[in-house]
Amino acid sequence: MLADVAVVYERGAYSVDDVERPTPELDVHREFHYHQNVGGANIPHTWAEVFHDRPDVELVAGAERDPQRLKAFGERYGVDALYTDAEEMLHNESLDIVAVATNVKGRADLTCLAVECGAKAIAIEKPIAHTLHEVDRIVIACAAAGVPLVAGATPANHPSYGRAKELISDGATGDVVSIEAEAPASQKPHWMYFVDDMPLWVVGVGDRERRDSGSDEFVGQGLAQTRGEAVVHFRKGAGLVRVSGTSGEIVLDSNPGSHWRLWQDVDIGTGVRRVEIPWPAPQFEGGYNAVCGLSDLIDCLEGRLVEPKNSGRRAAIALEVEIALKQSAANGAARVDLPLKDRSLGLNYDWFR
Repeated sequence: MLADVAVVYERGAYSVDDVERPTPELDVHREFHYHQNVGGANIPHTWAEVFHDRPDVELVAGAERDPQRLKAFGERYGVDALYTDAEEMLHNESLDIVAVATNVKGRADLTCLAVECGAKAIAIEKPIAHTLHEVDRIVIACAAAGVPLVAGATPANHPSYGRAKELISDGATGDVVSIEAEAPASQKPHWMYFVDDMPLWVVGVGDRERRDSGSDEFVGQGLAQTRGEAVVHFRKGAGLVRVSGTSGEIVLDSNPGSHWRLWQDVDIGTGVRRVEIPWPAPQFEGGYNAVCGLSDLIDCLEGRLVEPKNSGRRAAIALEVEIALKQSAANGAARVDLPLKDRSLGLNYDWFR
């Protein structure tokens, strides 16, 4: 909620175990509409705002340990079912869609409890979890109950990713031979949607020790061998994602305002040349991460989608790949086979995660 109603959003310093946290000045009556700035700012970014904004979803309950923030939530959304204990809320309320927008600590417990209490769809914040054991619990619980899970408000939720994958499946690039991304980035795994299954092995180099921010996420470079012919390259400066095939290529770079681009091999009369082809709609627009994440959940519930694009299953694989790359880099770029046997392995994140 805070990112959408803060007058000036400043995080402040706190411990993830603190009940009361620094809260910026809030405008709980702030209004914004898509038509006022199409494709730009003033787009709902938080799960609470996105739930509230969508006419076919009724926001009925919220839980927040900080009483000041909980009060603001109730005033903003006109919600009376307010709780300082999320577990109590899950037990007491009959909820169809649940957003677990907490810090990483305890997220696995709350997600599994939401499934146990009958949630039909779940959105969580990124990153999905600290350890492989935690992510196993989340993915297994959701799969067993048939509950779709969106693993964070990330760009991969955007429908243009679905168009990109559709083009690849329809042969627009020929057989995929390689995929590039600037990092494994299990918080925002742009590449994972185009791999889909657990790679066979990885090698990694150039990682660094845990930073002052608290994060020890992988910052090196590496390779992952997929179960097909394609190899995933994690290369600094590569952009968000590049999928190269025998007869074409799809690219989304990391510059602000970037759009998908498509190249195909075309016979121009004097020979075959790789030329840029107009991208078929929809085209990527940044900022709609949570909006599109909720749309994926509803599409799953109504039978239009089998699995969210940024599903918990895919995020879990991306996390395991990132951990394996760290293991490889720490052992002189040794090959590390997947899946990893030690499920206690994990990542640390920036302190505010």
